[in-house]
Amino acid sequence: MAINQRPLLLDVEEKPPFLKGILLSFQHVFAMFGATILVPLILGMPVSVALFASGIGTLIYQIATKAKVPVYLGSSFAYITAMGVAMEQMGGDISAAQTGVILVGFIYVIAATLVKLIGTKWIDKLLPPIVIGPMIMVIGLGLASSAVTNAGFVSGGDLRNVFVATVTFLITAFVNTKGKGFFKIIPFLCGIVGGYIVAAVIGIVDITPVIEAKWFEIPQFYLPFETAYFDSYELYFGPEALALVPVALVTISEHIGDHTVLSKICNREFLKNPGLSRTLIGDGVATAVSAFIGGPANTTYGENTGVVGMTRIASVAVIRNAAILAMAMSFLGKFTALISTIPNAVLGGMSILLYGVIASNGLKVLIEEQVDFGKVRNLIIASSMLVLGLGGASLDMGVISLSGTALSALAGIVLNLILPHEEEYAPKDVPEMSLDKEKHVEEM
Repeated sequence: MAINQRPLLLDVEEKPPFLKGILLSFQHVFAMFGATILVPLILGMPVSVALFASGIGTLIYQIATKAKVPVYLGSSFAYITAMGVAMEQMGGDISAAQTGVILVGFIYVIAATLVKLIGTKWIDKLLPPIVIGPMIMVIGLGLASSAVTNAGFVSGGDLRNVFVATVTFLITAFVNTKGKGFFKIIPFLCGIVGGYIVAAVIGIVDITPVIEAKWFEIPQFYLPFETAYFDSYELYFGPEALALVPVALVTISEHIGDHTVLSKICNREFLKNPGLSRTLIGDGVATAVSAFIGGPANTTYGENTGVVGMTRIASVAVIRNAAILAMAMSFLGKFTALISTIPNAVLGGMSILLYGVIASNGLKVLIEEQVDFGKVRNLIIASSMLVLGLGGASLDMGVISLSGTALSALAGIVLNLILPHEEEYAPKDVPEMSLDKEKHVEEM
């Protein structure tokens, strides 16, 4: 469905000049870096492997979607709890966790096959604008607390972090609105560099990891078999692994929501062309490959979608080169360490804009689709989705737990299906007023 959208500076199929393209790609690498390395840090997994897996996963996704969607894949937060529990139950062994994530990848492929067989018309029925709009808003605003915390805007927070985050935010905002020429399309790169310099000057950058890191280092891959160079784990299909499978329902819902956001930004319908079946296969195979080499599950990244929305650069070539850069960086110990020294305050200041752009696109859907909030039905659906998605609601059902975006989306879909549609107001036939009655009214 076509909507009035600011024209893209580079459309999906277009390519920028080489040097400009490299800088644009680095911007995407910086956008995803913080979250992508955070997942393995939490789970005690090699950061370099997660970085490599995000790159190879993105390339797999592009092959599956025929290079028609500017999506970047990074480490998924949805599986952290389930993977952590599986590793704990296995005494620290990653076998169950990695096997479970591989199975999740196969669940994606099965879901894609079903979509291919029954078509995609059900998407319009399950996800009308009244569901899509709030879902997009929840995706963006659900990340808001992370951005605010990283930026230091919390009780007892370090004012230096607040200052650095504010500087990063302002540099990004002013370059995006007032920048000239090429600088106007790399606002986040400018913001990160400027914020990093300010952070270094005021003493909140620790370069110790850079000094200790090697110049070249092969990522610490884990494989489900023994090799001369890499550590190994065994495929394990016990209950600890199977417990990860239901989480796929959550991430598939997020997958649809993220592609809906990007569709609105790019004024396309990616769920229909190249199609949800292809995007699911790309995401699922990328996740399985990541787990196979010892990395975390992959997912589409809202941070990079935000970059596309702000810069209006939707070139798939830029995303592809970002993936190649990420893979190359996973072998450069000192460079990876340098990027890992970017303070949370810098990432927080940038994320305030990124996540806000995503949420604003949800509001735009409601406005441009002229969703009538005079209808109680629409009001109920939107309000319940926003409260559940942003209020910290959680539904625990044994091995699976629904919360945030997934619970909000489920509530919106169910309410949209069960709530009756309100009839358009039309005044009933009223007997015409007699001439005598009209004269009486005029006399009054």
